[in-house]
Amino acid sequence: MKFSEKWLREWVNPSLSAHELSEQLSMAGLEVDGVEPVAGDFKGVLVGEVVECGQHPNADKLRVTKINVGGEELLDIVCGAPNCRQGIKVAVAVVGAVLPGDFKIKKAKLRGEPSFGMLCSFSELGISDDHDGIIELPADAPIGEDIRDYLGLDDNAIEVDLTPNRADCLGIRGIAREVGVLNNLDVCEPEVAAVNATIEDKLSITLSADDACPRYLGRVVKGVNVKAASPLWLVEKLRRCGIRSIDPIVDVTNFVLLELGQPMHAFNLASIEGNINVRMANEGEALTLLDETEAKLQSNTLVIADDNKALAMAGIFGGLHSGVTTETQNILLESAFFSRDAIMGRARQYGLHTDASHRYERGVDPLLQRKAMERATALVLEICGGEAGPVVEAVAEDKLPKQATVTLRRERLARVLGISIDDAKVTEMLNRLGLDVTQTEAGWEAVAPSYRFDISIEEDLIEEIARVYGYNNIPNVAPKATLAMLPSQEAKLPLNTMKSLLLSRGYNEAITYSFVDPKIQNALFPDVKGMVLPHPISSDMSVMRVSLWPGLLGATAYNQKRQQQRVRMFETGLRFIPQQDAPNGVLQQQVIGGVVAGRRNEEHWDLGDSPVDFFDAKADVEALLALTGRTGEFQFVTGQHSALHPGMTAKILLNDEEVGYIGAIHPQFTKLLGVNGRVFVFELVVDAITDRKLPSAVPVSRFPSNRRDIAITVKDEVRVGNVLSYIENIGVNQLVALNLFDEYKGKGIEPGYKSLALSLHLQDPDKTLEEAEIQQAVDTVVKGLESEFGAALRE
Repeated sequence: MKFSEKWLREWVNPSLSAHELSEQLSMAGLEVDGVEPVAGDFKGVLVGEVVECGQHPNADKLRVTKINVGGEELLDIVCGAPNCRQGIKVAVAVVGAVLPGDFKIKKAKLRGEPSFGMLCSFSELGISDDHDGIIELPADAPIGEDIRDYLGLDDNAIEVDLTPNRADCLGIRGIAREVGVLNNLDVCEPEVAAVNATIEDKLSITLSADDACPRYLGRVVKGVNVKAASPLWLVEKLRRCGIRSIDPIVDVTNFVLLELGQPMHAFNLASIEGNINVRMANEGEALTLLDETEAKLQSNTLVIADDNKALAMAGIFGGLHSGVTTETQNILLESAFFSRDAIMGRARQYGLHTDASHRYERGVDPLLQRKAMERATALVLEICGGEAGPVVEAVAEDKLPKQATVTLRRERLARVLGISIDDAKVTEMLNRLGLDVTQTEAGWEAVAPSYRFDISIEEDLIEEIARVYGYNNIPNVAPKATLAMLPSQEAKLPLNTMKSLLLSRGYNEAITYSFVDPKIQNALFPDVKGMVLPHPISSDMSVMRVSLWPGLLGATAYNQKRQQQRVRMFETGLRFIPQQDAPNGVLQQQVIGGVVAGRRNEEHWDLGDSPVDFFDAKADVEALLALTGRTGEFQFVTGQHSALHPGMTAKILLNDEEVGYIGAIHPQFTKLLGVNGRVFVFELVVDAITDRKLPSAVPVSRFPSNRRDIAITVKDEVRVGNVLSYIENIGVNQLVALNLFDEYKGKGIEPGYKSLALSLHLQDPDKTLEEAEIQQAVDTVVKGLESEFGAALRE
């Protein structure tokens, strides 16, 4: 919306500069995009009259004139404008004048004739791009007056970028209302008196689509002179709002559009056959528009039609054959209210965007049409003459928008704004905004005006009060909040800690789908039937996973096919196991799983090229379990699993309760899964391994520790874990560390046996151990192993 500052100040004139006014509008939500002067920077240009105008003796295209600018003598000025003639009033730049671009007017001779000034065009004064001829001023223009004062050129064009909800400000009237409210000033709205009908001519109006057009007004005006010139004040007001003057009828409708925000249209009465019918277009119906393009209308388009044809696209564009021309003598003025839903998107549907469609799409005041009709009629009669008939109105009252009633609570207003505003001030602001306000015990009840269809809920009123009160007037208060630490148990191991550990050991976190390929899952877990999705996105993602392994193995195959020779990934998530006694028949367990495949180390000249084995994966799981501080409570025992290699599968127990599995994927599934080499996987129930044993502080011994190494032979079937666990629990109080540092089979060891080399670290917190005490502890360990495992001390 572009408007003239002077025009606005005719309605309401606050004591603000153009810059301050722009800032105020922007802070009120009507963002000002730009402020530009309506004319160039010039001085010394006066109103003059062409007293004489004759042909230049030495140039065919020049004229020699004598100009009266109110002085004692007439000025001789040479002019080349084609429209220069005797008797017209013109803009004269006298000697000494300075035009835009710092162009100074001096005495000169043109083809031998003296010239003491210059007759100016609009472009030469920086007013517009019109350079076809010199400015022709009205006959009553006062000779000798400064042109800046006469035309009011000390003015600015202000452009406001309105949000779609503020269509009420798409006119000077709406902007003036806002400025009046913001500055607590009354708006001096021009009085619009009803124009009495002097003829009886009229057309009947039928609303065949009253949902889309609940109100339509028409008025016949006969005997108009379309060739009359639009007055300078009208042309200037339009120009400063960015609209070019066309003819007086169109200029009047554009003026009402800019002044009141009500789009209007004028039809050539001679082109109307019968009466007016506002209806939906027939599918494929053709209409030639004012820009001479033909539109094939669709059935969702509202049209203004007569008894035989469509005349215009309602609220969007007029038709060429029903438009006003220079030969028009009788017109039909239209002023209507079209529903936003009926116009919204229709212009874009035909590749159009007009000032009328821009306003109707956002909403027009449904009570404004008669006032606009009277205003336009009076201007047409004043400029073009003629006689007006009666206003014919067709209205469907029940289809017009209803004014919203909104309740505003005092407590809610104070809580949202953070300040308390006096009740009387709130009431005054709402009244100035045009609302009909009733104060209640809890606050206010307000009825929105017809032009504010964006006010419908309590928050809308709060926003309006904040705007009018001024956002800058609301004090900056830092928000206060009561901070409370979230409950956190040190004995509960966070899942992120487990993730961080695996990341530090070279793993990457993967996120896979919770639904997997039924072929793969049924092959790996034949005893568990996954939940089938009723509407899967594809056949290979149609069952809920019962383990993280299918997703991780699929990601492993994907990476191996892309030349990744070392794969280490983990994932945390839910697995879904059907279970009758579980809620909704499914047990949802949070688990953490991983996969290890390929090289043990990244490719490096100083590192070997050995593949990963079971113990690489086991070391990672042990490190994960060590976070709980309960390492001695976990056991790895030989297990059986449908997806794992029978010789490389371990069940993980916590106090004899199963909490997970680790092992190598069975070779029979290698082709099905698409993986290469030996792939190791693990999976643990998160809830079972999150209980952490808190460390207890003990004094650090000041006495030296002693290491004793022993080598024992035991049968092959004896598990090393059982041996180490037994030694730790044998009752040797001085034992502070235990380590297996060698396992040997071969020469010197009987077949079916193995040699285990163990280091025992002994220390007492209160004294230095004697050799006899050390030997006694070692003998206790050796005897216990002999009796428990049939071990023999290797000499």
